[in-house]
Amino acid sequence: MEHKDSFTSKIGFVLAAAGSAVGLGNIWRFPYLAAKNGGAAFLVTYFILVLTFGYALLIAENCIGRMTGKGPIGAFRELCAGKKSFLGSVKFGGWIHAIVPVIIVAYYCVIGGWVTKYTVAMATNPITTFSKDNLVDAGEGKVTAFANTYFGTFITSTWEPLIYFLIFMAVLVVVVSFGVEKGVERFNKILMPALIIMLIAICIYCMFLPNVGDGFKYYLVPNFSKFSFMTVVDALGQLFYSLSIAMGIMITYGSYMRKEDDLVSSVNQVEFFDTFVAFMAGLMIIPPVVAFGGREAAQTAGVGLVFKTMPQVFASFPGGRIVGTFFFILVLFAAATSAISLLETNVQTVCQELHVPRKKSILVCMAEIIIVGSITVLGYSVLSFVHPLAFIEHCKNYDILDSLDFISNNVMMPIAAIFTVILVVGVIGLDKFSAEIKQTSVWRREYMFQFCMGLIVIPCLVLVLLASIGVLQ
Repeated sequence: MEHKDSFTSKIGFVLAAAGSAVGLGNIWRFPYLAAKNGGAAFLVTYFILVLTFGYALLIAENCIGRMTGKGPIGAFRELCAGKKSFLGSVKFGGWIHAIVPVIIVAYYCVIGGWVTKYTVAMATNPITTFSKDNLVDAGEGKVTAFANTYFGTFITSTWEPLIYFLIFMAVLVVVVSFGVEKGVERFNKILMPALIIMLIAICIYCMFLPNVGDGFKYYLVPNFSKFSFMTVVDALGQLFYSLSIAMGIMITYGSYMRKEDDLVSSVNQVEFFDTFVAFMAGLMIIPPVVAFGGREAAQTAGVGLVFKTMPQVFASFPGGRIVGTFFFILVLFAAATSAISLLETNVQTVCQELHVPRKKSILVCMAEIIIVGSITVLGYSVLSFVHPLAFIEHCKNYDILDSLDFISNNVMMPIAAIFTVILVVGVIGLDKFSAEIKQTSVWRREYMFQFCMGLIVIPCLVLVLLASIGVLQ
């Protein structure tokens, strides 16, 4: 049974693809990596890689989808048909692309449940709850009362995180059940503009906070004394999160594009939206954190920058509860747009590969999310003793969520991207691929794309893979 859904307009594709790209990777991960790697030094590195490495993979995946009108498995299989030996085996890259979102969407819904809880807590608790002056003994040092309650009691409980996980998942299922046009496209047409407006508004608020000047300098004025080999590795790894590449999503969304749409223009706009949001997220978070606790606070906050440090920042400034609530609504919107793209990719794959109607496909995907997601939630309580990657030295203490994240993002995604490059360069051919794109587009970055795909991308992907598994440090 062929899946015939498609976007009704170019802007529908752009907002949906941008909604996929704009997620927790932009709002949560990008700012803490930028803060850790010297602020502006990371920013410059990331921008260069987005315009070259990231762009090459982004337009490649969208073109593969539009060429075939199929999801990752079907697209790779069709393009590799008739090829012998090694080139014929490249079709298995489609399976890697398809499995990645199956893994990610389950634990992403768990994190989405956490963000939902955070949003409710920020809106309903007195602002003093989040203040650094309201400290309690958490056993391993003093933290704010809220951080202790949230990271301790909530996550390690059994039922409450499970309920929030199911609420978040239910919203995704409802949106995707309406289809591409009435569900995914319409949802992103509402949420993406709302997300941008809130992002700009909070940035404006942060510009007028006391002592924020040093934070803007740290984020916007390059100091390459902080630049290192790992700055490049971190920026390369961030591209996968930010642009939603190597997880089948852009191939799927490309398959929904109309043949007459300008592919180059559409991808350029997705690239701009995603990079703009990442940049603004850093602008929204890093300067206030520096103003609140100095540069060291920003550099050492790590993954807790948004979830532990930002509530304290809001608690220390005027109107903090209102702004903090809007901030976590923004984070929730970003989580939802990305999670919907993950679920939609899985639904389309099941539709095409199992030849079942969309409604049955959604039920299959929902069952998988409930099973894997519930196990992930329980990984912080009754299953806390489970460490799936204990046989790997630097992963031996990873819980279930950390293990799923490591397998999908650190191992499978670089491998999936390598298969994409081999498909484009070895199976399709760069000249034929360029001709496909130029049917509807004026392509000014064609030669840069060919240079990157032919010489740059695979060495960079190998670098990311080796760094991720601990071979390079």
